[in-house]
Amino acid sequence: MRFAPLFVIVAASLWGIDGIVLRPALYGLPVPLVVFIESTIVAILLSPIFIKDFNVIKKLNKKDWLAFFGVAFFGGAIGTMAITKALFYVNFVNLSVVILIQKLQPVFAIILAALFLREQLTKKFFLWSGLAIIGAYLMTFGFNLPNFSTGDKTTIAALLSLIAAISFGSSTVFSKRALRNVNYATGTYLRFLLAALIMLLLASFYGDIANINSVSNTQWGIFLLIAFTTGGAAIFLYYYGLKNISASVATICELAFPLTAVILDYFLHGNVLNAVQWFGVVVLIASILKVSYIKVTQ
Repeated sequence: MRFAPLFVIVAASLWGIDGIVLRPALYGLPVPLVVFIESTIVAILLSPIFIKDFNVIKKLNKKDWLAFFGVAFFGGAIGTMAITKALFYVNFVNLSVVILIQKLQPVFAIILAALFLREQLTKKFFLWSGLAIIGAYLMTFGFNLPNFSTGDKTTIAALLSLIAAISFGSSTVFSKRALRNVNYATGTYLRFLLAALIMLLLASFYGDIANINSVSNTQWGIFLLIAFTTGGAAIFLYYYGLKNISASVATICELAFPLTAVILDYFLHGNVLNAVQWFGVVVLIASILKVSYIKVTQ
């Protein structure tokens, strides 16, 4: 499908909006509770898919379920908790380190895609994907080095961001495998259903379920907005695109996430981009577009 990469780019852009605009309103809630609530809401909203596609779901084999468990565990649980906690640690202000580490996600995803999905990458792919990562760095820092000396919380946030990058990179590969025998709608439902079950166990273990009464009406509204936009809807679009492209191409398209975050940070927090950073924006966008139409064989 010619426009499949565009759906991944749009989904990743929505994740950038989530981190800068919506998720700050949930600050103060326990992270496991946040991830449990957002996963559960989407799973409930998509539950009619279970009835519609029950015959397909019951035919899934062990490898299919293992892939979905990997998606739910790494992407739905560990990755989402790690990036949320990282953003909480820097109070959604000092985003540079968090965004920097997220740029490593394609590295992990491409390696795993080559190992587990047998995706064969061309020299042209490595050229443009490398330029995409360089462009993403220039967009965030220009010619400067990232500042890790802003306190212990920033260091912890960096480690959490690394965990998120590895988890989301793994989730991209697991998602590609999980979609092999189901359509994108069923895949989205199973991803959130299993993530909700995993997070129910984790939130219960940490005693965070009891704090559900502390969620304000405004925060419930934010959870619903996330479900219909940057959460469930974004994954729905993402899986629609991923179904038709390789995991390696998808993970480069996901760099639209830090791109959106940096641009929103510019408009909302007044962090003005210099000429070198704008050059990085151009390089990143051009590289993503080039990678989007490179065919990866398996």
